[in-house]
Order: sequence, then C-alpha cells, then structure tokens
Amino acid sequence: MASATTDPRPISILKCARCGAANRIAPSPSGAPHCGTCGRPLPWLVNASESTFEVEVRAAPTVVVDLWAPWCGQCRFVGPILEELSRELAGRLKVVKVNVDENQGLALRYDARSIPTILVMCDGQVVDRIVGVLPKPDLVARVTPQLKPPRSAPVSKP
Repeated sequence: MASATTDPRPISILKCARCGAANRIAPSPSGAPHCGTCGRPLPWLVNASESTFEVEVRAAPTVVVDLWAPWCGQCRFVGPILEELSRELAGRLKVVKVNVDENQGLALRYDARSIPTILVMCDGQVVDRIVGVLPKPDLVARVTPQLKPPRSAPVSKP
C-alpha cells in the first residue's frame, strides 16, 4: 500500500474485532478489508466528508450511509446499531457516516430533510432509503436483501 503522503485516498484505522490489531485501510472498490494479523474480515465503519464521500461509497460490499448530526437524539440511537452491523456483517457491509452539519452539500444531494437518513447503496447507487429510526431487527430486514454474497477471504494466519 502506498504511504499516507503519496496516497490521495483517505486512510482509516480499523480495529480487528477478533485480535484487536489496528489496520490502516484505504477505500477500495474491489474488496473488503481483512486484518493484516489474523486475516479475518474487519468491521468497516468510516466517517466521510464531501471530499471523501465518492471514494468511500465505491466499495465492493454493500454500503450503508448514515446521514446524521451529533445533536440528534435519534441519530445517537441508530449509531450503535450500525456499529454492531458493521461488526456482525464484516466483509459484506461498509458503514459510512456523514455529519450533515459539516457536509451540507451531501445532505442536499441526498435530500436528507429529516435525520437520521440511511441510504443503502450497491455499486454506488441508492437501492433503499430509510428515514428515521428502525429497531435493529427491522433495519437488518431492510439491509440483508441488499447484501452481496461473501467473498472468499484470504487464508487466516495461525
């Protein structure tokens, strides 16, 4: 991987849920991140801005975009649910969080008049839109049909 000084893509630090290793990950349209230590799929949750959004949503797994604001009580309720889903569906789901107060252009582009607004995207296209809060089972029921089959993972290290 190119160094952070030569790679224009945003770099995220993702912690492995299995071994705890910190992994430096750049967005990739061709795959999902796996831990460099144990080889397991990583929970993929990142923050995006207007400058990084396009590259972040072009990911091989299904992408869930959370349009939220820190002052929104419902957003604080749905945030942990999306974090859980990123862990439970590691390798098949990427969660991209966008603070609408800091990224008003994206809020306008995706018509986020109420928050939270959750966009389910496949191959860069919105395939479902959820406005407001859903309990976890209902959110899972909306996201699951959009998930792509799991890709084979690299061989795990002992």
